[in-house]
Amino acid sequence: MTGWRLIIFLLLLGGVLSTFGDLLGSRIGKARLSIFKLRPRRTAVLITILTGSLISGISISLMIFVNEKLRIGLFELDDIQAELKEKREELIPLNKQREDLQLKIDKAEKEIINMSKGISAFRKGEVVIASGQSLGTFNVRLLETSNVKQEIENIIRRANFNAFIRVSPGKIPDRRMVLVRRDHIANLAKIISDKREWVVIIRSAANVILGETYVYAFPEVILNKNIVKKGELISSENINNFDIKNNSLEQQIKNLLASTLAEVKRRGSLATEIQVESDSMQNILSIYNSNKNLNLKVDAISQLESDTADKISIFLRSNETKNNLYID
Repeated sequence: MTGWRLIIFLLLLGGVLSTFGDLLGSRIGKARLSIFKLRPRRTAVLITILTGSLISGISISLMIFVNEKLRIGLFELDDIQAELKEKREELIPLNKQREDLQLKIDKAEKEIINMSKGISAFRKGEVVIASGQSLGTFNVRLLETSNVKQEIENIIRRANFNAFIRVSPGKIPDRRMVLVRRDHIANLAKIISDKREWVVIIRSAANVILGETYVYAFPEVILNKNIVKKGELISSENINNFDIKNNSLEQQIKNLLASTLAEVKRRGSLATEIQVESDSMQNILSIYNSNKNLNLKVDAISQLESDTADKISIFLRSNETKNNLYID
């Protein structure tokens, strides 16, 4: 039964019952009947009251019978409200977890966007300083700890110059672009104040695109030490006819240089390439071209004494071999 039909039905039912009650009260009043020893007039009033109560009772009962929502609201509302309150309390930690998860998702999305920007910049060739790239390498040895602040300022200033000319080419380096965290500066000062010789490398903390305003950086500190002595044999390569037939002599020498670089890096060198004396390279090629039946043992010999941050310079020395015997 719809709401309007129920209202119309209740109005008609109330009208019928009230009319019936009024007639019943009038008849009782005319008949001068008495209930519970009441006067006839009061008896008529009582009958009218009972009839009104009956109308209300029938109306409420009918509405409860035909309307489930009203029935639930009258008899189950308190229980429902208590249950809702309990559910809300249970949702509080879940909402907190959802908020935390949303924050993590937002952070991850920002990182993805930044990564996408970095990849896009790489593809467009706009990245002028890569993450972790050196902005300058400096040898530091402090005899007086009072000079540590000035020494660090000089390091940052020179790194700033190197970064500025890469990020803003053609402009005058007139402001501080390189930013280093204070705790990193404090840690750097603590390390280099022990009067030993250190190598300080200022590295970029992220990819830097052409025209950016700031370059965030961090210091890397390595104890300076000797890597190779002058005239030291660093590595060797045995080259025979079979190797040369399957791989060019130039490639064999490249393999020697690669093993040499790997060896000095293992010792702690910061060098990224090996410098070779050109005359010694030509000498190896001349020996091979003059007699291609010879087997060669090529040595990589250090030209200079080099420390951690120094370049590695070598010359090549060949020994001709025949029947597994070396001939200088």
